[in-house]
Amino acid sequence: MAKIEPLGAVRERVLADLRQDIIAGRLRPGDRLVERELAERFGVSRVPVREAIRALVAEGFVLFETPRRTVVRRLTPTDVKELFELREALEVYAAGLAASRATPQALAELRELLARSATATETGDAETITDVNTRFHDRIRALAGNSLLISVMEPVDGRLRWLTRQNEEWPQLLMEHRELYEAIASGDPDRARAHALRHVQANYRSTVRHLFGEAADAG
Repeated sequence: MAKIEPLGAVRERVLADLRQDIIAGRLRPGDRLVERELAERFGVSRVPVREAIRALVAEGFVLFETPRRTVVRRLTPTDVKELFELREALEVYAAGLAASRATPQALAELRELLARSATATETGDAETITDVNTRFHDRIRALAGNSLLISVMEPVDGRLRWLTRQNEEWPQLLMEHRELYEAIASGDPDRARAHALRHVQANYRSTVRHLFGEAADAG
């Protein structure tokens, strides 16, 4: 007898796949999410699809334009500014802590992620770049050793990853990550915070240019 997948597990699988489709750009802002079509695609009932869509609304990825029309959200300049303000406050703080707490093994893990990012940058593999760069920042937050910081970031982590995907200035990103790594590896919290601040502000300007075609002041 085939094993029946619990409803909660089905919901999480559908949610994860849809979230990744949005982050990777396979579902684009304005695209409609139709329960019936998605249920057929995933081979499930409409109930877990409906629940996954509600979760995506709560996470800020999609919205109900009308009771019968659900679409991928279009990010506004205000959305982007607010997310980067939060990222600036928390990631700069995390970088300083990471510089004072990083172990040789942790630094080796960061170097491995940088190597993978370099390979993906050379081949133009956008999805791998996004994934590895996200893991790089996740690892820095883990090195900070502050569980409250991680829990604060968790509700917006998916949207931040979505924004990271919008920045396609990949060689520049790689250079900034290498500089941030060197600052953390130096063990100097002030240097690490300064590099993290420059990185977040540069990423903000690049993201705004890509999304809205205009320069922006990270301040």
